[in-house]
Amino acid sequence: MSVTVELTYDMGKELGEHRFELEGVETVAEAVSRARERFGDKAEAFDQLGRLAAVAVNGVLASHRRGAKTRLADGDTVSFVKAAAGG
Repeated sequence: MSVTVELTYDMGKELGEHRFELEGVETVAEAVSRARERFGDKAEAFDQLGRLAAVAVNGVLASHRRGAKTRLADGDTVSFVKAAAGG
């Protein structure tokens, strides 16, 4: 099973990668953990930038599903998204 992970612009700029594939992840928690591991010595930067973002699965916030326990399916997209406000 393969899922696509998309990072926010700021995360991608800092970590050097905006989009990548992960194999064999079954939940949002596993996807986030494996994404963090992917950046090795930049894991701390991943954590800091990740705190400023929410996680969505196929465009729906994981918090509106089962949070970190949200199950993933082959072909899903896990996106880190920043809140936007305007007026």
